[in-house]
Amino acid sequence: MQLPDGRALQWHVQSRNFGPFGTVDLVSRGPVTHTPSDWRFWLQHWRAFHGTTPLLLNPLGLAAEDLTAAGFWPLMSAAHLGILHLADRDSMRMKLHQKWRNRLVRSEGHGARVTTCELSDYHWILSAEKAQAKAQGYRGLPPGFSLAFAKANPGKSLILEAQHSGDVIAAILILRHGKMATWQIGHSTPKGRQLNAMNLLLWHAMVTLNDLGHSHLDLGILNDDDAPGLTHFKLGTGATAQRQSGTWLHMNVLAPLARRLPLWMAGSGKIEVSASIASSGILRHPDEADIPSLRN
Repeated sequence: MQLPDGRALQWHVQSRNFGPFGTVDLVSRGPVTHTPSDWRFWLQHWRAFHGTTPLLLNPLGLAAEDLTAAGFWPLMSAAHLGILHLADRDSMRMKLHQKWRNRLVRSEGHGARVTTCELSDYHWILSAEKAQAKAQGYRGLPPGFSLAFAKANPGKSLILEAQHSGDVIAAILILRHGKMATWQIGHSTPKGRQLNAMNLLLWHAMVTLNDLGHSHLDLGILNDDDAPGLTHFKLGTGATAQRQSGTWLHMNVLAPLARRLPLWMAGSGKIEVSASIASSGILRHPDEADIPSLRN
């Protein structure tokens, strides 16, 4: 799509056929925009590219009033992501929260060795993640997704392992895409937890990704209700909590109702988050400087 000033808007579409329900398109965290006016232009003209196909949209930084005015119906409330701005080693070290930095220092003092490699079909972290998800009752992307990404993007799947006294005690998987990277999987043994190996691995990942030219690291959803410890671990890196705009559906039969939907039913666009995240002082709506580019 071309903007009035000649710039191009790009977005990635995933399509899936649901049998008698037909095809549904998904646009997640796109298109890549620079200003709110770009988003509003897209909302006015996107149907020229999608026609009458139902569209699921996970936008970034859009208010509910803009989405309902365009005929989108709210399906899921907004989530918050931990987004870490990468910089030089000294700058990132200074932004670590004190307790997080103290654990990192202790882990460094234990003499664990960090190694890197690419994801392979039989790496132990895949089976460990599958077993961990089953034991803890959470659902994430299946291991096959990470393998498919690795095969489609050679050199872009980064595994960091921590070893101590000859034993592997923890590992994390980072997927690299454009200027961003995503923390996909992490697993630690009891010995790894004792030695704060996750702090050590994530710190090495931050430094490595910055050296490779990445600008931001996506640490995933912040869920202070079900996983408060993991949420505080992510925020302890100096990451900011960025509010997404929820999940929305556009269908021809729903669009007229969506346009008349009261905002209190659609979500006002205000941030609603637990007190512990809010008290961290690092929660804010993303602006142009905060939204990382998804392009190379």
